[in-house]
Amino acid sequence: MKVAQILTDWVNGKELSSAAKAQLASQRLFDQHHARAWRTTPETVHQTIEQQLVLLRSIYPALAQFCINRLGWQDCPLNLLWELWLPLAEQIADWHQPLQKPLIQGILGGQGTGKTTLAAVLTQILGFLGLRVCRLSLDDLYKTYADRLSLQQFDSRYRWRGPPGTHDVELGLSVLQQLHNAAPTVLIPRFDKSAYGGAGDRTVSETITQVDIVLFEGWFVGVRPIDPATFDHAPPPILTANDRQFARDMNAKLQDYVPLWEQLDRLIVLYPTNYRLSQTWRKEAEQQMKLTGRSGMNDQEVDEFVNYFWQALHPDLFITPMLKDKQVDLVIELDVHHLPIQIYRPDAVETDQSN
Repeated sequence: MKVAQILTDWVNGKELSSAAKAQLASQRLFDQHHARAWRTTPETVHQTIEQQLVLLRSIYPALAQFCINRLGWQDCPLNLLWELWLPLAEQIADWHQPLQKPLIQGILGGQGTGKTTLAAVLTQILGFLGLRVCRLSLDDLYKTYADRLSLQQFDSRYRWRGPPGTHDVELGLSVLQQLHNAAPTVLIPRFDKSAYGGAGDRTVSETITQVDIVLFEGWFVGVRPIDPATFDHAPPPILTANDRQFARDMNAKLQDYVPLWEQLDRLIVLYPTNYRLSQTWRKEAEQQMKLTGRSGMNDQEVDEFVNYFWQALHPDLFITPMLKDKQVDLVIELDVHHLPIQIYRPDAVETDQSN
């Protein structure tokens, strides 16, 4: 019997045979990196499966409604819930458990990797586990429209919001420090992307009290500066002398963000098997928007837009090396359908390679 059918039977109220549970345990242990990511061993797997089955059945009806009503999906994908969302939520809860303060959980992911969706789903599951969650996006830390307009007038290379230099780092640092220190009340900045014809601007802040876990996501959360000499032989679309200077300047701007990253307790990286998938995913998203009657970019505009961000912080230079970085707690590699194909801890992979 396939795992999907076993899980479907279970959430529909059927009891599972010992053979079915053994199949779930075997599947969980099949990929060693995957098993180590969740710290699952042959000695603990059966207890883990039993506990997660109980949680799965209790949360599935509400989570299915959330997926339909809030995410616009036809249903809640059981395989994804079982293989990623559920164990990841439990892992984050475990990371929080020994702390005497809120956990600041960083989520790094480029365009189309699903970081915002992941944060939304994790918020729901962690809520079922009795944990109070605050979601914060790097986008929420953008400078005001007026400040970004002044920045663009000073430096015309800031064509779009997004790259290093377009965020209010001091604001972000203040917010994260208040959250880390368990301040009784924290004002969380929020950003309205639709303001000023899509240029975006600050909107009303959200008041947060009594937080256990902060999910802080963004396209370069946790990314640190690299050796400037790297740009002497950078990959496309960093082609011209001006491109290389822009890349170097953005790299230097990253230094301003390091105090923000030092507030992170843990860091998860979402990464496609080929970073160019982000371009494909963005085109698909724009096409979907047009089908709903909203305006969207054509393919050429998407190429120009995505290339701009690759020129600022090229994934091969900044993100790929992080897949082996011990400062990263978990890597989730995604296929063309946005589904996880590898889940691993960089420190465990390095240990395997050294043995």
